[in-house]
Amino acid sequence: MSISDLITPKHLERLAMIYIRQSSPQQVLSNQESLRLQYALQQRAKELGWSADRIEVIDTDLGMTAAAAGHRQGFKELLAKVTLGEVGIILSIDVTRLSRNCSDWYPLLDICGFKQCLIGDRDGIYDPGTANGRLLLGLKGQISELELHTIRSRLMAGLLNKVDRGELALPLPVGLTRDERGIVLKDPNMEVQQRLELVFSTFLQLRSASKTAKALNDQELSIPRRDRFGEVTWKRPTISAVLLVLRNPAYAGAFVYGRRQSVKKDLAHRPLQRPLPISDWKKRINDKYPAYVSWETYEKIQRMLDDNRAEYTRDRTRGIPREGAALLQGLVYCGESGHKMGVQYKQGTHYRCADLRLRYGVPVCQHIPADPVDKQVVRAFFEALSCAELDLYDQALQEQNASHEKMRRAQTQQLERLRYDAALAERQYRRVDPDNRLVAAELERRWEQSLRALREAEDSMRRQTETEAESFHLDPRLKQALLDVGRRLPELWESGLISRAQKKALLRCLIDKVVIQRAVRDYVRTRIVWRGGADSVLEIPIAVGAFSALSGAKELEEKMVTLIKQGWSDAEIAEQLTAEGARSPRRERVIESTVRNIRLKHGIHISRNHPHRRRPPGHLPIAQLSQLIEAPQHWIYFQIRSGRIIVNRDPVTRHYLFPDQPKTIKLLKKLKAGEIKIVRL
Repeated sequence: MSISDLITPKHLERLAMIYIRQSSPQQVLSNQESLRLQYALQQRAKELGWSADRIEVIDTDLGMTAAAAGHRQGFKELLAKVTLGEVGIILSIDVTRLSRNCSDWYPLLDICGFKQCLIGDRDGIYDPGTANGRLLLGLKGQISELELHTIRSRLMAGLLNKVDRGELALPLPVGLTRDERGIVLKDPNMEVQQRLELVFSTFLQLRSASKTAKALNDQELSIPRRDRFGEVTWKRPTISAVLLVLRNPAYAGAFVYGRRQSVKKDLAHRPLQRPLPISDWKKRINDKYPAYVSWETYEKIQRMLDDNRAEYTRDRTRGIPREGAALLQGLVYCGESGHKMGVQYKQGTHYRCADLRLRYGVPVCQHIPADPVDKQVVRAFFEALSCAELDLYDQALQEQNASHEKMRRAQTQQLERLRYDAALAERQYRRVDPDNRLVAAELERRWEQSLRALREAEDSMRRQTETEAESFHLDPRLKQALLDVGRRLPELWESGLISRAQKKALLRCLIDKVVIQRAVRDYVRTRIVWRGGADSVLEIPIAVGAFSALSGAKELEEKMVTLIKQGWSDAEIAEQLTAEGARSPRRERVIESTVRNIRLKHGIHISRNHPHRRRPPGHLPIAQLSQLIEAPQHWIYFQIRSGRIIVNRDPVTRHYLFPDQPKTIKLLKKLKAGEIKIVRL
């Protein structure tokens, strides 16, 4: 029998829907009493007059928040049934179970009012189709939305108060622990401490996270990580693991809150965590934790990591120096558009500004050969260092010794840990009852695994010791060059002892960026911006395809014709014009062929007073010799190149000297017939 005047037989003919929801999976597991109260609404529906076969329970939204409806399949199912007119009443322990968002709550009230569906909670039964019912339900929905905001604000206020004092117990990375008093200390395991210090020192030396991971893997050194239970475990170094260590400000002793921002793409998935720049962190308190590196070193590492990312469009970074031929990779900017220029290794090395083409489909802005620009910029770099008197040999040797010592110490600590693990596994195996084969077999497997890991580590350390004994000392040429690197850097640069990546890193020490612009067809205007803000402007000549493309080609041609008419030779004109700063289209100086082409263009020929001596007397030319032995000329040249005909050359004319004697013809005919192997003339 119904106990409410709002319930009619028409409502009882439809379904009574019991909507059950809890906000998080943790509440489902821990808050069991609330779950029992919600399932007990089935008895409430029976007391209101519904039969057991007309009562349905929707509990598919357990563990989901009611802040929105898009991800709640149970709520969507409820709306669908109400829309079809199949529901007479919706029962929930509280309207906050249905929705905590008014934008979802009021459409539900509209549909229920139109389809004559009642809504009930533990306080009573309401008809959304009446003014009083809609008013009460609307107020409850607004209060539930405000309550959610109030609860969140109250919790956040207490949390932020702890944050301001730096006392919020944030999860600590491996290497830092919190004792019973809440004080953060370094991990007492010295291997963990020194391995983390090794990661930082190796990165500062190699300046790349990928190279740091490779160096540790080459030495077969593991790095500490936390497993899902919070315990320290040792794993093979990966680039992501190294980055987690380098990016964490706790290793610099800083308490940081809000260094990531939650970005929600949709409510069906967990929000993504986007890292924020240091300037946007909500709270930072330095010197709160024991530090592995100073805060200045941490900021330097972050700048290096950010600069290593070759993402100019978004981050305007230069990227890590690589082994490509372009020495100014990551430093060159277009003087036309202002965008960063890329490198193209097709038909030579070129700097190419294609940013506008990628965005708008317009032609490439600039396409400039890299070699002449690199050459002039490197020359300016040497001039900037020419006055520097640096003694780097001792420093390089000390750094190499320190790096070697750190690696050796890390390997020794790893061996000590593996020996302890093996001894522990042996003790556990010997204590087990031999008759308990299930346990004994597993402990025996762990003992064998520990011994195998120990043996591999010992073999690796022995190999590393043998290798270091052979290659520990610096190359003698490098040692000699380092003693006076400021003066001898150009020699060291061309010696092959410095890789391209190292050359690029050296250039970046002084050069911030290089702006290039093709002012005219055969010159590139180059502005070098040095570290500190000073700049240098260079006019760099580049190769062109024709003489007419040279700047001042007409004046240069007129000067050549004047000198030719005065009786100057081609070589003398080329030397004179080169001294005045002129050049040929593809060379840095004027060459004789350029002068000759201009002379012939104007129909000026050189008259010779005596015939040119083609060959010394008493010798045969190859053209006549080929007719005498009835063989083509290329056959004679091939026999000379292959060493079957040994003959002298005239040092002046560079012609082959075949003696004009019957013996010469006879020997060459025998060689042609295959009767002899070699002819010496």
